[in-house]
Amino acid sequence: MTDKQVDETTGVETTGHEWDGIRELNNPLPRWWLWTLYATIVWAVGYTIAYPAWPMISGATTGLLGYSTRGEVAEDITAHEAKNSELVTELLAVELPALQPGDDLHRYAVARGGAVFRAQCSQCHGSGAAGAKGYPNLRDNDWLWGGDVTNIAMTIDHGIRNDTDDDARWSEMPAFGEILSDEEITSVVSYVSSLSAPAQDPALAAAGAELFADNCSACHGDEGLGNQDMGAPNLADAIWLYGGDTETLTHTVRYSRFGQMPAWGQRLSDEDVRAVAVYVHNLGGGE
Repeated sequence: MTDKQVDETTGVETTGHEWDGIRELNNPLPRWWLWTLYATIVWAVGYTIAYPAWPMISGATTGLLGYSTRGEVAEDITAHEAKNSELVTELLAVELPALQPGDDLHRYAVARGGAVFRAQCSQCHGSGAAGAKGYPNLRDNDWLWGGDVTNIAMTIDHGIRNDTDDDARWSEMPAFGEILSDEEITSVVSYVSSLSAPAQDPALAAAGAELFADNCSACHGDEGLGNQDMGAPNLADAIWLYGGDTETLTHTVRYSRFGQMPAWGQRLSDEDVRAVAVYVHNLGGGE
């Protein structure tokens, strides 16, 4: 700290502060800058009084104007629903198979269902509904419980193998590792593989055919074509939910699978369930 001096070069008085021989000039801020700062302070105080601002224990101050971004969104949603109320009423009343592509109601259902699908279903089935390992492709014509629009709506509404809806689709494959020997499982897998591709070991596949008839045909059918009434998949179309290689099939036969789907009827409105069913059916794989 030193006494204030006048800088010879600029003619400006110093503040009396010095660091390593460098003296600080006493240049005050411009008045316009100061007034701008004061104005922003006043504006900020006024804003916190008028609008929600200060966080409290269970919420925030509401502000004198009572403004709420959530309330604004809610108003927009209410206004949007009011505009579509007639279409919603029609969608709830119509028999879904009666909807025809090109109709206004069908276009509305597809648009609404697409939005619901992207928000609620794409996490498992993919944004394009092509599925993934353990999550079925909704664009092909391979349906476990039926792919007509009515069955799709029922599956969405009640879900699969969940414990929250008494009407959920339900099937359960035994873990054949507790029933068959390793050798028998190997032969059954060989036979199942031969249903959709040439058998690598015909003798082994032939032995598996007899075991298949005794243990598997009751659900999957004598030719392995499946049974939608029981939720038993077609084993002869080379479409596999978990994979069709020998190792994966062996794991499936030995330990079984038990995929689940939520009962979306407990989470979505009736019109959303029906709309997303129309959307899924419209993807091209619906029966």
